Amino acid sequence: MLKTQGKLFVAFLRIGLLGFGGGPSMIPLVHQEVVKRHAWMSDDEFADTLAIGNTLPGPIATKMAGTVGYRIGGLLGCLNAVIAVIVPVILAMIALLGLFTRYSDQRWIQGMSEGVVPVVMVMMSQLTWDFFAKSRIGLGWIVTLLMGAVAGALIYWLGIHPGLVIGAVLVTALLRPERRSKATRQETAK
Repeated sequence: MLKTQGKLFVAFLRIGLLGFGGGPSMIPLVHQEVVKRHAWMSDDEFADTLAIGNTLPGPIATKMAGTVGYRIGGLLGCLNAVIAVIVPVILAMIALLGLFTRYSDQRWIQGMSEGVVPVVMVMMSQLTWDFFAKSRIGLGWIVTLLMGAVAGALIYWLGIHPGLVIGAVLVTALLRPERRSKATRQETAK
């Protein structure tokens, strides 16, 4: 148990230290640690956790840390992961705000903040592509593109909060009658 708690702490400490740019930029880091490095969750479980986390208020990084931590190590794991992810952020905020305030007119400070943006963009693009590929396999090209277009229109053009869009999709999926797969129908017919 102590070994698991240690791995959990180090994983979320790494996320907290490297997650420059806020919660959304931490999502690919959480995915890397939780799904790829430690295999604490599958891609499907991660996507579900992320979707539900986005519907709830508050920072996504702490919600993901708390959920994963609780799943892996119970209440102690939850506290462990949340502390590991927020302490570096708090310390970095104090240090960076002091640095930015003191040297805000310096070009190298402006370059630091500008230089991180493309890296975060690539990380978010990779995560988007991974989710698109997963959705395409589960729903097909047409439904995936259609749902993406509708969600984009609702969020960006109509200004509807993403949590409400995700919540509507979850409710729709829950209320939709279960469709049986072709293999299940063939098996039932025998």
